[in-house]
Amino acid sequence: MNNLIKPQMLKPGDKVALVSLSGGGAGDADIRWRYEQGKERLGSIFGLEAVEMEYTLAGTDYIYNHPEKRAEDFMNAFQDPSIKGIIACIGGIESVRMLPYIDYEVIRNNPKVFMGYSDTTTSHLICYKAGLSSFYGPTVLIDFAENGGMHSYTVDHILRTLFSDEVIGEIKPSVEWTSEFLPWEEKNKNTKRKLFPNKGYELIQGTGMAEGHLIGGCLEVLEMLKGTEIYPTLEDFQDSILFLETSEDKPPAWFVECTLRNYGVTGILDRIKGIIWGKPQDEENYEEYKAAISKAMKEFGKEDMPVLFNMNFGHTEPKICLPYGALARIDCEKEAFYILESGVL
Repeated sequence: MNNLIKPQMLKPGDKVALVSLSGGGAGDADIRWRYEQGKERLGSIFGLEAVEMEYTLAGTDYIYNHPEKRAEDFMNAFQDPSIKGIIACIGGIESVRMLPYIDYEVIRNNPKVFMGYSDTTTSHLICYKAGLSSFYGPTVLIDFAENGGMHSYTVDHILRTLFSDEVIGEIKPSVEWTSEFLPWEEKNKNTKRKLFPNKGYELIQGTGMAEGHLIGGCLEVLEMLKGTEIYPTLEDFQDSILFLETSEDKPPAWFVECTLRNYGVTGILDRIKGIIWGKPQDEENYEEYKAAISKAMKEFGKEDMPVLFNMNFGHTEPKICLPYGALARIDCEKEAFYILESGVL
């Protein structure tokens, strides 16, 4: 679907809703400080007024037991005309349980910015089915609450993507990265994670240029959604750039291989123009994933399709924002990636 509705850009002073659509940790006493830290930065860095919905801070147990209340918060955030954007607090594992309670017309008739990643893939595909372009990008508890301050690369890409109606343009790799684990204890709030030099993008295969509309998400979540009403149709994959990344569970290389093989036999690989792949967490299975991708693509005669690896989205920091449906380009000669339109109006 290439005619997704673009939301209106965010502006300082706008009200944004923070929502718990999957994990409910934002409301748990031991990490509530982190939620407040992320919320504060939405104001101090971006000038946004961040607010909770009724069940945002209900806590892990309540959120798990009440997917209908999560969906209610989601629908109410779209319906509230005073709210200009919605940001997921964190991912999780089972936001798919919201599906019976979603009203797609509510989303279609009230387009606004929505952002998150990981299990938020589910909510993105809900928006996609409703006809709205949403943003695969930062969450409150991870990126906005980053220990010792938000990374400037993440801040820059939020501003470029959500606060400007200009063409987003070239997305250069971050010069550094981290996925170091620091326990979410308040005593660590000012302890910055170790940053490592980033080697930049790697072209696994392909020549020339590929252009297509962005679609994708977290690989494991996409697998979990197969057969549901929100899983993209073959037509949705037509002439697209598929973006994929793996979660903190660091699936083995055979999982990547088998998933791509499924994309081959179901016809997805016949429809896409190229793939961009996020840096694996801790760079675990880095070379193994590259080998698995090459093997599976070759099995289906797709060894010339552009595949750009080690991009800064998903489960490492810092990260970019990817607008679903936006026209993008992989330039194999320059090993470069571009988003050729604005993400917002």
